Amino acid sequence: MTIDSHVHFWKYDRKRDAWITDEMKVLQQDYLPEQIALTLKRNEVDGVVAVQASQEEVETRFLCELAKTHPVIKGVVGWIDLRAANVQERLEHFAQYPEIRGYRHIVQGEPDDFLLGADFQRGVRALQPFNYTYDILIYPKQLPAAIKFVEAFPEQRFVIDHCAKPVIRKHEMEPWAEDLKKIAQHPNVYCKLSGLLTEAKWKEWSAGDFYPYLDVVFEAFGTNRVMFGTDWPVMLLSGMYVQWKSLLEKYMEKITEEEKELVLGRNAIDFYNL
Repeated sequence: MTIDSHVHFWKYDRKRDAWITDEMKVLQQDYLPEQIALTLKRNEVDGVVAVQASQEEVETRFLCELAKTHPVIKGVVGWIDLRAANVQERLEHFAQYPEIRGYRHIVQGEPDDFLLGADFQRGVRALQPFNYTYDILIYPKQLPAAIKFVEAFPEQRFVIDHCAKPVIRKHEMEPWAEDLKKIAQHPNVYCKLSGLLTEAKWKEWSAGDFYPYLDVVFEAFGTNRVMFGTDWPVMLLSGMYVQWKSLLEKYMEKITEEEKELVLGRNAIDFYNL
């Protein structure tokens, strides 16, 4: 099975989705399973993981309802306020939704040491009894804090979204590469190959721009902890679904069929218990 480990769905709301600026006009509309169905079929993708895009519990419920009616959604990564005093109660409330596989917070918009906050760490500690995963969404400058963060939770399953967003448009490698290798030394940390199209110059990239970054990721994590993802529809700012999937397939020509299966689906299935 091929699984896209990172897609978003929303009913566009100008106020809530203020992060979608006017230079992102293509995103200023509804994106629902109907909009991606044909794309998935053409690209031979069997299922997706729907990931939160706004920090509201109402969106977590919305994604779970979509998953109930659209079998292509194999799991949901939701949001609750992990810093809240009643985090245990909220987790118990959302445990009624079997679609939820894990949680995420938009840490890229927070101070660099956010992951090390006592309240936040208390919330992350509460995930483990529920067998929930945690998606780490950060910029390269937040990797040093993320390394300390994952050290505190050796039993918790983590995945780094978008390879921690390296600055591909400026061809910057360090200190991103060194820090990514450090965090990869923790066997409970995985990495998604999503979101890289928009870290390059929008619509002006070439496949070769990504290869040095993919080299670092594959070398650091190996084929058993890397997962295919796109970040649809955000990726549409810089290219088409088929471009990213075929770029990755071309890059992986030298690895075995078994390793390709791991990256394209098996790892996501195992990580998220799909």
